[in-house]
Amino acid sequence: MFRNYFVIAWRNLMRKKSFSFINIAGLSIGMAAAILILLWIQHEFTYDRFYENQDRMYQAWNLYKHDGKTECWNTTPKPMAQALQNDYPEVENVTRVNFMPPALFSIGDKRLTARGNIVDSSFFEVFSFPLVYGNKRTVLNDLYSLVISEKLAKRFFGNEDPIGKIVKIDNTDNLTVTGVMKNWPDNSKFGFEFLLPMGYARAKGWMDDEWGNNSVDTYVLLKKNATIASLAPKIRNLRKKYDKGDPDIETFLYPMSRSYLYSRFENGKEAGGRIELVRLFGVIAVFILLIACINFMNLSTARSEKRAKEVGIRKVVGAQKMSLIAQFLGESIMFTIIAGVLAVVIVKLSLPSFNELVGKQLALGLNNGGFWLFGISFVLFTGLLAGSYPALYLSSFRPIAVMKGVFRASNALITPRRILVVSQFTFAILLIIATIVVRQQMKNAQERSVGYSRDNLVYHFMEGDVEKNYSVIKNELISSGAAISVTKTSAPITEGWSNTWGIEWQGKDPQDKRIIDRYVADDAFVKTAGLQLVMGRDFDLVNYPADSSAALLNESAVKMMGFKEPIGQIVKDMGRDWHIIGVIKDFILRSPYQPIDPMFIAGANGWFNVIQMKLNDKNPTTKNIATMEVIFKKYNPQYPFNYRFTDEEYAKKFSDEKRTATLASLFALLTIIISCLGLFGLASYMAENRVKEIGVRKVLGASVMSITRLLSIDFIKLVLVAFIIAAPLGFWAMHTWLQDFPYRITIQWWVFALAGSVAVLIALLTVSSQAIKAALTNPVKSLRSE
Repeated sequence: MFRNYFVIAWRNLMRKKSFSFINIAGLSIGMAAAILILLWIQHEFTYDRFYENQDRMYQAWNLYKHDGKTECWNTTPKPMAQALQNDYPEVENVTRVNFMPPALFSIGDKRLTARGNIVDSSFFEVFSFPLVYGNKRTVLNDLYSLVISEKLAKRFFGNEDPIGKIVKIDNTDNLTVTGVMKNWPDNSKFGFEFLLPMGYARAKGWMDDEWGNNSVDTYVLLKKNATIASLAPKIRNLRKKYDKGDPDIETFLYPMSRSYLYSRFENGKEAGGRIELVRLFGVIAVFILLIACINFMNLSTARSEKRAKEVGIRKVVGAQKMSLIAQFLGESIMFTIIAGVLAVVIVKLSLPSFNELVGKQLALGLNNGGFWLFGISFVLFTGLLAGSYPALYLSSFRPIAVMKGVFRASNALITPRRILVVSQFTFAILLIIATIVVRQQMKNAQERSVGYSRDNLVYHFMEGDVEKNYSVIKNELISSGAAISVTKTSAPITEGWSNTWGIEWQGKDPQDKRIIDRYVADDAFVKTAGLQLVMGRDFDLVNYPADSSAALLNESAVKMMGFKEPIGQIVKDMGRDWHIIGVIKDFILRSPYQPIDPMFIAGANGWFNVIQMKLNDKNPTTKNIATMEVIFKKYNPQYPFNYRFTDEEYAKKFSDEKRTATLASLFALLTIIISCLGLFGLASYMAENRVKEIGVRKVLGASVMSITRLLSIDFIKLVLVAFIIAAPLGFWAMHTWLQDFPYRITIQWWVFALAGSVAVLIALLTVSSQAIKAALTNPVKSLRSE
């Protein structure tokens, strides 16, 4: 019996090759797209969830209520870790992770830069990440110990055993390699290449015990019998016990397993985050697969009259309905198996490009038994889904009506086939609308005035001897003509590395805890960055030595502080008085999607991490860079010349949105292609079934245009119905999405007009190609049998 089913299915497949090609192509494209999305979703759900004790791992967060709002942030004071360890028996272990700039390592004549972090010696006991060499309990105990990744060990020592090797860091201290850790997977928040112990940071003077300085990430491992429910009330007032400056800040522990997908808090409550994007693309995967299955259903039922006599004869000779259902489901599964094999090939070929698009390293896992189990289940599910309606529909024919030749497909206004076509194009139009709105919102953010001149603005970190030789480097950069202005700052102008509510001014409400961005800059900051002065002047230590205690405010800070005449006002910060010498227009320091925060820019007496240079636009950029490299190599020979263009760094702020827009565009295109394949097949069968009618109409004088219009109009009506459904749904969905952006576009009517026009045009081109072909057929040929 099964052999008979297979033979019949294979004959049907080969007899109608165009039908088979459309079905298999639609299914394979839909399955490939769904597999790619599912691989990405799987990767997202495994983020930081591969640790042995992940169910007991938490990160310490702060919560503060002021002005009717509740704010949460996940950087903590350095002494909090010790307090958690000492005061709460439920805590098994604690570790801190502190960011540090890229470091220069020297091994003999070899010099390499690498990214790393400073951590407690308990790091590998909290994070069960495997070490290739070394004991996780002791690997970071020594003050000058160094743990490196496999990749960095290869760069340092090739195939030699790295343990015990001496490495010099930043041309200052000799470190001993005590451990080698496996390279971090890309589904982890950590990606550092080396680790230094906190003891080393303390010896270098980088540590403090201030409860008001939130500067490290603190991770907690609870004991097996401890529960977060019982611990949470105990630690809530931890800072009230130790932090005399801000005793009202509460502490809570947030699960590590949720920190990646659920990282957004609103008014003190978890409010989603990346999980929303994961859900969105999960829905897209389901609908793309569903659309591919709809094609199969439509094309199978469109051929109902062709197979009606087969069903009638089988029923007359005794076939039961269940056996017919099994036969048709078997055919659909055979189609799906072929499509599944092609889908795997498509995924394999497209995976490198897809990985580049999403910034991940996804893999099919062909050597994994779980993959094959999932793959078989996926194919069977798709086959059953695609074949369910055709099997039930075809097996329900009445043999008497069929054998008498009175069977006809339904011409009712609403039929399952029409509903399925409308469903396909509704989703396709929704995706087109979403793509347009996402791109418009991204363009709106990109075109928002940044407040400074990004063109020809370059920065370089204060590495090695750059700070010591800053004055001579600055002078030579300007005298050589490579730069027209140079300054130094605490951070790149595209990043905010410090903020506080501890700034004081005359008339400040003691309960005012609004956050102010803190920045430090040197001479010619306004000139170099191309900022706009509203009043006052730039920093100028040459003519105004007192500018070492001067400061600038942005317009938002002036408004917040209530200064009518800000010039000359005194602002207190970092234990000293600063006199205001100028006010600048607001500029975007952090996110281009968020409002600009008040900003306090302290003068030259501060900490500096970056040298910023405005290149001379009269010279070619390559010439300026070459001149800069010679100067930096001259005064900082031990370090590589690593410069960055500010406009390129600013563009990175849009990377996530660009990926979302590109993915939405890609899947909208795939949805349209799959839908058009279905329309193409339906139009072909419609033209085939009405070939004699077309012949008669042509004999009676009908034009090619009128016949094309006759055959196309029904499909265009269905697309218009889909548009009527999709337009309000698309408006609601995108309006809801835009509410997360304080600076957002207003959805214009032309977005829907464009989406509908595109869908109608594509459908018209698809259907009319078959309609014109049928209309051009010689009526003598189509009517010959009459």
